[in-house]
Amino acid sequence: MQVGDTFAPRKLDTDLDKIARRRGGRRSRTYTDRKRGRYIQARPAHGKTSDIAFDATFRAAAPFQVEREEQRKEVAFAIQTSDLQRKVRVKKTANLILFVVDASWSMAVAERMSATKGAILSLLTDAYQRRDRVGLIVFQKDRATLVLPPTNSVQLAQRALTDIPVGGKTPLSAGLLLTENVLQKEKILHSDVEPLVILLTDGAGNVSLGAMPPQEEAHALAERIAAEDVRCIVINMEHAAFDQGLAQALAEHLKAPCYTLNDLKAETLYQTVRGEMSA
Repeated sequence: MQVGDTFAPRKLDTDLDKIARRRGGRRSRTYTDRKRGRYIQARPAHGKTSDIAFDATFRAAAPFQVEREEQRKEVAFAIQTSDLQRKVRVKKTANLILFVVDASWSMAVAERMSATKGAILSLLTDAYQRRDRVGLIVFQKDRATLVLPPTNSVQLAQRALTDIPVGGKTPLSAGLLLTENVLQKEKILHSDVEPLVILLTDGAGNVSLGAMPPQEEAHALAERIAAEDVRCIVINMEHAAFDQGLAQALAEHLKAPCYTLNDLKAETLYQTVRGEMSA
């Protein structure tokens, strides 16, 4: 199937980008409790003494030196537990954009896949040298497949996206379960990863993994993903004339926004993703 047109994308700035970045490297910055990362400020330790900010602690204790005269008979500078300040550090993190695409048969499937492929390649071009990665899960018939494992290689993506089969039923549960598994694995391999899941579907799952009804099972899996505080976007691919609200219902279980793209093109999808990450 043909890959949709790519284009020169704008920078993908996320809501974690508090300081403008002037060079390549990991895109986003986030707070960390580890003793790694750049020390940017201090806060009261509240009993946590593993990473004390001595400069801030001295400043906090300085105004009380006169009233601590008795304590200063034994020490040159009187510090109490209430003075202790802990370092606040930031580290650079990588973004993972995971596309999860319904490839079951529908009137819009060819356009959907073409636009998705084009958007993936465009995002990879933007992510090059920034260590951001893009992955693709496709579900159709009775299974879900990790077509493109998370990568920042445009060459690998082009080869993986060349021929993706479409048609068959809609194993929505399988797609969500594989999404959960991929995210868990990524969290182990890259503990600082910031994932964003882009789910393109009409929400009409009709294949179960177990004994539960398909929709009920899919909603339960969606709630498990939401419980991990994973940011998600649902893009409703159902035609407006036939929309039964299933994609919106799925989005609610994922605690995610739901977008309807009547004219799905690679650039439209890219701008939707970029806008959500900058929200």
